[in-house]
Amino acid sequence: MGEAPEITELAAEHTPEAIRERLRGGPSHNYLRDFVYGATDGIVTTFAVVAGASGASLSGGVVVILGAANLLADGFSMAVGNFLGSRAERQLRDRARRTEERHIDLIPGGEREEIRQIFARKGFQGKNLDRVVGVITSDKALWVDTMINEEMGYAQHASSPWVSALSTFGAFIVFGSLPLLVYVGDALSPGSVSHPFEMSASLAALGFFLVG
Repeated sequence: MGEAPEITELAAEHTPEAIRERLRGGPSHNYLRDFVYGATDGIVTTFAVVAGASGASLSGGVVVILGAANLLADGFSMAVGNFLGSRAERQLRDRARRTEERHIDLIPGGEREEIRQIFARKGFQGKNLDRVVGVITSDKALWVDTMINEEMGYAQHASSPWVSALSTFGAFIVFGSLPLLVYVGDALSPGSVSHPFEMSASLAALGFFLVG
């Protein structure tokens, strides 16, 4: 009974107009991996600071200062690392594109044979294989896109280094703050929290649950 509304909704999303509108902007990159990466590391490193400071019987104010310093320093470090990694990946992809363009100019026959073998492995045969090879190799941009995707494993659209870095940094700050919240409250109102470390551990566990 529940399938009928779902089918109706899917049919509305798959009209020629709806498909054209959805594909107009091209595929979008998903930054969930960068977010999860920052969130989990933020929880772990901040809670490690909290655990060490609490074990040393430091005051709540000192715990907050140490934790905040970790949030800013480690969060910035992770964001920069992710930025540089994403940028390096994009540069390698651009270099691969230039290499393929040059190979197509110099040895088009060899590059055409690579396309043939790639699609032969996908199950194309005979006239269908000839047709798909002809279509792809008739458009240099499509030809290069196919090669860097199928032969080298690069995605057609690289991620933005800035968005990757901001996703990691934002998640690090937000989720890394969870183990500190109890100590912030305790620093503002000393003695108001009877077991700050246990509550901090609970918030860290909650953070992992939310990320998971």
